[in-house]
Amino acid sequence: MPENNLFEYAVIRIVPRVEREEFLNVGVILYCRSRNFLATKVTLNPERFATFSQAVDVEEIQKYLHAFEQIAAGSKDAGPIGQLDKASRFRWLTATRSTVLQVSKVHPGLCPGEPLEALEKLHRQLVL
Repeated sequence: MPENNLFEYAVIRIVPRVEREEFLNVGVILYCRSRNFLATKVTLNPERFATFSQAVDVEEIQKYLHAFEQIAAGSKDAGPIGQLDKASRFRWLTATRSTVLQVSKVHPGLCPGEPLEALEKLHRQLVL
């Protein structure tokens, strides 16, 4: 039987009008310390987003989401934040923000297999 791995995750959301507190889930960030894993999975459907809000530029949001992916991956293009250890990058990505791009509270979970499988499952359940 595979060992259960504790992981933490948060949902990436677009909040076009912060004062209304309405949001659209567009991605998931997952961190598993025991497997040294940190990744994001993002899907931004432009048509769905357009029905939700036309006040925010989709291309700009896609750039910000790409930055989240670069930071999670530890890319050199991610600047100084991207060079931090995985735990620190996860904490930075999940820090509270009051901007158009926000992240939910961090939630725990257990995965019996690979963290990537848990990320894919959460993405299907919470974003698609």
